[in-house]
Amino acid sequence: MASIPENPLILVDGSSYLYRAYYAPPHLTNSQGEPTGAVYGVINMLKSLLRQFKPTEMAVVFDAKGKTFRDELFEQYKAHRPSMPDDLRSQVAPLHALVKAMGLPLIIIEGVEADDVIGTLAKKASADGRHVLISTGDKDMAQLVDDKVTLINTMTNTVLDPAGVAEKFGVGPELIIDFLALMGDKVDNIPGVPGVGEKTALGLLQGLGGIDTLYQNLDKVATLDFRGAKTMGKKLADNEEQARLSYLLATIKTDVDLSEEQLDLAIKPEDTDALVEWYGKMEFRRWLADVLDGKAPEQAAGPANAAKDEAQDAVADPAGIDRSDYELVTTEKALLGWVEKLKKAALFSFDTETTALDYMVADLVGFSVALDDGQAAYIPFGHSPLDEIEQLPRDTVLDAFRDLLQSEKHLKVGQNLKYDMSVLANHGITLAGIAFDTMLESYIFNSVAGRHDMDSLSLKYLAHKAISFEDIAGKGAKQITFDQVAIKDAAVYAAEDADVTMKLHQVLWPKLEAEAPLKKVFQEIELPLVPVLSRMERSGVLIDKTLLGKQSEELATRIAELEKKAFDIAGEEFNLGSPKQLQAILFEKMGIKPLKKTPSGVPSVAEEVLQELAHDYPLPKVIIEYRGLAKLKSTYTDKLPQLIHGKTGRVHTSYHQAVTATGRLSSSDPNLQNIPVRTEEGRRIRQAFIAPKGRVLLAADYSQIELRIMAHLSSDKGLLAAFAEGKDIHAATAAEVFGVKLDAVTNEQRRRAKAINFGLIYGMSAFGLARQLDIGRNEAQGYMNTYFERYPGVLEYMESTRQKAEEKGYVETLFGRRLYLPEITARNQARKKAAERAAINAPMQGTAADIIKKAMIAVDEWITTQAADKVTLLMQVHDELVLEVDENYAKEAAAKISELMQNAADLKVPLVVDPGMGMTWDEAH
Repeated sequence: MASIPENPLILVDGSSYLYRAYYAPPHLTNSQGEPTGAVYGVINMLKSLLRQFKPTEMAVVFDAKGKTFRDELFEQYKAHRPSMPDDLRSQVAPLHALVKAMGLPLIIIEGVEADDVIGTLAKKASADGRHVLISTGDKDMAQLVDDKVTLINTMTNTVLDPAGVAEKFGVGPELIIDFLALMGDKVDNIPGVPGVGEKTALGLLQGLGGIDTLYQNLDKVATLDFRGAKTMGKKLADNEEQARLSYLLATIKTDVDLSEEQLDLAIKPEDTDALVEWYGKMEFRRWLADVLDGKAPEQAAGPANAAKDEAQDAVADPAGIDRSDYELVTTEKALLGWVEKLKKAALFSFDTETTALDYMVADLVGFSVALDDGQAAYIPFGHSPLDEIEQLPRDTVLDAFRDLLQSEKHLKVGQNLKYDMSVLANHGITLAGIAFDTMLESYIFNSVAGRHDMDSLSLKYLAHKAISFEDIAGKGAKQITFDQVAIKDAAVYAAEDADVTMKLHQVLWPKLEAEAPLKKVFQEIELPLVPVLSRMERSGVLIDKTLLGKQSEELATRIAELEKKAFDIAGEEFNLGSPKQLQAILFEKMGIKPLKKTPSGVPSVAEEVLQELAHDYPLPKVIIEYRGLAKLKSTYTDKLPQLIHGKTGRVHTSYHQAVTATGRLSSSDPNLQNIPVRTEEGRRIRQAFIAPKGRVLLAADYSQIELRIMAHLSSDKGLLAAFAEGKDIHAATAAEVFGVKLDAVTNEQRRRAKAINFGLIYGMSAFGLARQLDIGRNEAQGYMNTYFERYPGVLEYMESTRQKAEEKGYVETLFGRRLYLPEITARNQARKKAAERAAINAPMQGTAADIIKKAMIAVDEWITTQAADKVTLLMQVHDELVLEVDENYAKEAAAKISELMQNAADLKVPLVVDPGMGMTWDEAH
């Protein structure tokens, strides 16, 4: 067996193995009857390669859909191949998803075959002196073998170097194309030369040489020693065109145009959440257990009989969930019995079933509950009256549960209980006793580990695939609401939700308890914030519908003007919202040099690219303004009036605690976090947020909070002194960097210092600063060098943070919240640098998020205990709280709220809050 050098670049012919795995036994299916065998076979092969060679670079290449350049050369190329079987086609998307989840680069390029991509990558690596191992079962690939390129058939463990190719085929790699061209290939429908089989082809090639040599020496063919040699010269002459065509068809292309991203073949960290999700769906239990146990791919089980074991274990459920044990409660006796059980429990799981995801319009359909011993039940009361199963009256169930749900001493656990709290509040019940929330437990434990919804967490932590809503309600336009779901189906689904939630808590809570800082963040910040956000959401905010309508009309006029301007510059009309058409105008018609390519290899027209091009070309600048105004119009001026609730006359957003990596809140429907504050159009949208008669809006925001946190974390004497003395920090920085007195700082110098201050918070490089200030890179580097000379503590903090992040794999906020950085040790420098920037920024942004959350909890407590009739907390946007206040109480409220916000954290520098008041949000800000 040929030897293989250490740490080769491995190129995998995914399409070849996909078909081979499909036809190989055993033919696996999951418990839903979905085929999984081809996926299993390919992934098992990939795991084998990872275990055997432990590569750092690898690519898995698949054929793209559609025709290739060979179809243009020869219409009958592969024409007789049958179409992909349906039960194989259904496995392609899951396989691609799993390859990506394993951290392996996946490459699919239209117009060429996988062989061509592999050939291009192999020849480039070989030319660079790299050793390449091509994993394939395709004989055509033998033409790529050289002293640096080796083939391996993982399914037969056959390895071919140049000597191995000659031994196997009778000719070396340099004559493989000629070999295939002469005898043809029935599989690919390459015609070859009629009458030439394997032995004849070998006789010709071994006797005279390749096709070019043969056609230069046709007169010598008759002298060769093989059967039929005397007449072969004429056959070759008569079929030269076909032979030459066959040569072209058999030749693997080695100059495919690949983007920089496609040339980056470094193996990335596994996406464990995606692996858990797909292994769970495929029911690959052993691999799922390996991921949950934290085993690396090279440690994961993969014996020869693993597929058989996988099939036998496919129905096992590690979580021990037994759906047949769930109880459907339809009598008052059973209802009261469950209420008593819940009252006696130290903790119970609770979930509502409703008609909608929007908490303001959702109607209650039923309750599900579970105990810590696996008992679970569903109590329906709002399903269609046509259902064959009788259900208890709504009022009977609500009355029986009311005291229990409103009791602080009866502790509950749920998944995203803010939603349940809001829906119950709309039905006259104030949910209390919230002790745990599994969504928040997962989020605090690791915010970047993936999704924190129940189905994903069930797969990840319990290795259990829960019944999905689509399973019982259907998909798309045909999906029904929960009140239309048959009670017998709803019962199992709902009870399982409560059961899974309890079991998730039993897994997650010990993880938080073992990490005291994380437990504190959960108990003192995130959980107390749940009722605060619920009240804010239900309060809503008043919107001036007329003003927004007028602004929409004005924006439409301006957008039309920009469109015409773009047409004039381009010299033709095109769809400004179409990236493809914009690419054609900028890079083909106008001849502008592309700055960056997308993963598919086409020139990028992303925002940052257009920003760069706008320095030199007018059209990108027009497009940027067009996009900004179009987004404002569609997202806010058009949409906000549609979101006004029919009963309250207000707009009610939804706040999300478990979305951002750093701990900041996000919001949706509408997204209040992204309304621009620095543009005239953005401020006009804020003018549409208004106070009702007799009240004013009060906006209180932290002044330069992240810079203050930087001063605290770095303990830099210069920064601490500037903040302690109440200096304008940007002017103070300008005085230091530009070597002038504080009172001599110009507006331009202050602007540049501000860019430096905030740029460093986000880990900006000299290149980034130069681009932002539109100056040379050397000049920008000079500013940064001077800054670090004046504020050495900041540089020391940044360097130590990077080092600690690499050692620990995470960074922390002042209060102990963690941000894990899986790419901090990446070999790819771009990804590593991005992780380093996140490491520097996250402690500041995350600490700012923690501080304002603590402030919200304090402000809410003051409102509910002392000012409920005078003050309402409406919105939280980044570092700002917006409240509605009685106009004759506004000054007193502003002072108290500022005090509470300033005392939310004890830093080495003072926290400063700037309150403002007005009839609109814009006036108050």
